[in-house]
Amino acid sequence: MNTDQWLGLITGVAFGFLLQKGRVLRFDKQVGAMMLNDMTILKFMLSAILVGMVGILLLSNAGIIKLSHKPMNLGAVLLGGSLFGAGWAIMGFCPGTSIGAIGEGRWHAIFAVIGMVAGAAVYAELYPFFNSTILAWKDFGKIALPETIGVSQWIIVPIFWVVAIAMFILFEKKKI
Repeated sequence: MNTDQWLGLITGVAFGFLLQKGRVLRFDKQVGAMMLNDMTILKFMLSAILVGMVGILLLSNAGIIKLSHKPMNLGAVLLGGSLFGAGWAIMGFCPGTSIGAIGEGRWHAIFAVIGMVAGAAVYAELYPFFNSTILAWKDFGKIALPETIGVSQWIIVPIFWVVAIAMFILFEKKKI
């Protein structure tokens, strides 16, 4: 294994550990998130986004990494979001939590992983059809919020942090 693979393995195991410690692998937390009466998963995800956005932007500004946005394609977002949401609602796991649940010994989560692999295979087979139909709906190109509204990314970051912290406070007040 090369260095990138070792780093990927280490960060994957660390992420799985954090998923388990954050209790987001629990079925009741998954259902609570979908019913909007338990915000544990949202708080976990927002925490990761807050840390990740600062880290990625610092690495990008330092020239260590290069950001490369995928095009914002309306058809792809609608199709992908619908499939993701349906899979999560049916199985009670998202991709990350399904792998984490298997790591905890919850073998029923293997069906979620099998579904993801089968879905990827079906998508690959149907890609020519999707490319000429759904993916051709509306392509906005490689856009990002800072460029779209004409401000620095370092203006967006603190605004996002303030909104996220306000949400955390609200969730804690409501005990959700």
